Amino acid sequence: MASNTPTMPSLPSGVGICVTVPDFLFLPELVFGGLVWILVACTLVAPQNPQGWVMFVSVFCFLMTFIWMLVFACGGHQNHSSWAAADFLFHGVAAFFYLSASVSLAKVTLDLEDGTFRSYQLDIAAVVFSYVATLLYFIHSILSAIRWKTF
Repeated sequence: MASNTPTMPSLPSGVGICVTVPDFLFLPELVFGGLVWILVACTLVAPQNPQGWVMFVSVFCFLMTFIWMLVFACGGHQNHSSWAAADFLFHGVAAFFYLSASVSLAKVTLDLEDGTFRSYQLDIAAVVFSYVATLLYFIHSILSAIRWKTF
C-alpha cells in the first residue's frame, strides 16, 4: 500500500556525502584550495597586501570546508532547512571570497616583472587553481540553494 504523504528530503551524513549532490564537491574544493594555499606560500610574496588576502582566503576556506565536511560526515547536523541554508550561505561567501582573491592574484601575477620564471609559473598555476576553486564553490552554492529550496 503506497503512502500519499510527501517525504521530507534529508541532508546526507557519513559516506553519503561522497555520493550526493552537491556534497561530493567537498573533496575537490579541499584539493584545489590546498593547492592555491601551497602555491602562493611557495612564491615571492610581493606585494604583501593582495598576496596576504589570497593566503587568508585559501587557508580560511580550506579549514572551514574541512570542518563543514566533518560536521556533515559525522552527522552533527539535523535535517532542518537551517542547515541547508547555512550550507548555501557558507559556499556563497566562500565563492565571493575566492573570486576576489583570484582577481587580485591574477593582477599581481600580471604585474610581476622582476620575479624568476619559476616563481611566475607558480603564480600562474595558483591563479588557475584559484579560479577552479572559485568555480567549485560557486557550483556548490547553486546546488545547495536548490537543495535548500526543496526543504
